[in-house]
Amino acid sequence: MDKPDLFSDFSETSSKAWKQKIQVDLKGADYNETLVWESPEGIKVKPFYNSEDLIDLPLNSFPQESKWRICQKIFAGNAIVANDKALDAISRGAESIYFTVPSPETEIQELLKGIDLRTTPIYFNLQFLSENYTKSILEFSKNKSAKIFLNIDIIGHLARQGNWFVNLKEDHQNLDAIVSLGHATTLGVDMALYQNAGANITQQLAYALAHANEYLNHLNNTLEAGMQQHTITFIVAVGSDYFFEIAKLRALRRLFASLATEYGANPNCHIIGMPSKRNKTIYDYNTNLLRTTTECMSAILGEANTICNTPYDAIYHRDNEFAERMARNQLLILKNESYFDKVNNPSAGSYYIETLTHQLASKALELFKLIEKGGGFLVQLKEHQIQKKIKESAGKEEQLFNYKEKILVGTNKYRSKEDTMKDMLELYPFVKTKARKTLIEPIIEKRLSETLEQNRLKQEQP
Repeated sequence: MDKPDLFSDFSETSSKAWKQKIQVDLKGADYNETLVWESPEGIKVKPFYNSEDLIDLPLNSFPQESKWRICQKIFAGNAIVANDKALDAISRGAESIYFTVPSPETEIQELLKGIDLRTTPIYFNLQFLSENYTKSILEFSKNKSAKIFLNIDIIGHLARQGNWFVNLKEDHQNLDAIVSLGHATTLGVDMALYQNAGANITQQLAYALAHANEYLNHLNNTLEAGMQQHTITFIVAVGSDYFFEIAKLRALRRLFASLATEYGANPNCHIIGMPSKRNKTIYDYNTNLLRTTTECMSAILGEANTICNTPYDAIYHRDNEFAERMARNQLLILKNESYFDKVNNPSAGSYYIETLTHQLASKALELFKLIEKGGGFLVQLKEHQIQKKIKESAGKEEQLFNYKEKILVGTNKYRSKEDTMKDMLELYPFVKTKARKTLIEPIIEKRLSETLEQNRLKQEQP
């Protein structure tokens, strides 16, 4: 039996007809002033979108399988303790592990002992630069069909710390030696730093692209085989603007593919999505569970490959089993009960998201070209232009927060006066200042609510 055309009796409604109907319902109020709002990126968001918005847009082609992995972050100061925690997390549903390794003293054999590297991808955040240590990771994992992501990011270290590991020349020489080992997933771009410091989405995308371009340009000139076999990993902080964040990840894939193609490099990047730190709070901290849930959803719908959730109390509590289990279970629910891994590329064709993706990509590309015209990302960092622009964007966002135009429930609106935190702080939750000599001004991550929270702590009864 032929399927009936269920919509044949309904005529299509044009964008013009919709707008006319809305204007009638507004009863004289101005359409643009009432219903059109402008984002921090300068994008004017309409109250409705339809198929006419997609006529001239290049639609994205993304991976067809939504097989994102649940990841757990683990600090590996003690290899044996970290290994025990990783094995326990895997037994409870974690599908990949993200190890932060503070020094070369951490034994790789102990750290990865008993982990099935064939089925469990391992991500590294090495807080040092060492060819020998990298070799030890690759030696241990060879012949194990392992998926190891090294995430070596010397430029990210410079941006975050204000200094190279050693100096520009030696860092690049060490990078060349590590990349020459031939491991396909060696390079990383820490894009999360820009979001957590207050950059708007256009800036985040443009800075990440310029950041990656420094690697592509350098290695294209130093590697005989170029970058064809290498995959760059982007670490992305996802904020609470649900649809914009979905579009951000999709725009990142489009922009990087376009850039990489110019170098003859692999156009497919790997994305690790994690919740932003920027909007997290110590007061009414359970709201962080809601924020991280929607942020993880945005990362999934934006087609991140791996999702690392953040415990709701991570900014003020030491690592604890309960909060880590809650963070992991949020992702397990999204995957196994909400079926967020069952639909391929679910945001494809959405009139609103496709339009946002195109607008963000276009604006980010314009900014990227300005950065390159100004000498490139490293030059702009050394001239403090990147830091200046991020501070300007962060200042605008903080002003919106202070005037309650940007709401964090439980903090700058609907807060409980009885809520106290002074005796619950196990970690210092604010920006730490330490006088030291740096080559450039570092980019500093700062939460929106820090000043307000510090004032509330002072007002708490002793």
